[in-house]
Amino acid sequence: MATEKKKKYVLLTGKDDAAFCQRVSDRMDDGYELYGSPAITFNIFKRHPVVAQALVLKKKPARKSSKK
Repeated sequence: MATEKKKKYVLLTGKDDAAFCQRVSDRMDDGYELYGSPAITFNIFKRHPVVAQALVLKKKPARKSSKK
């Protein structure tokens, strides 16, 4: 199976519940870190909060030059 290249930036959205929190945690376990504050609104039709959280891939440390 081919490995999928990770996106540098993702925006997760969904109902504010334990499943959403788990999705964010799973991305963090995959090397992402939170980017900015979460956003929240309310779905008046389904009557529940909806949240959004941006995540970015952690930057790799810069390589040290072997030149002297």
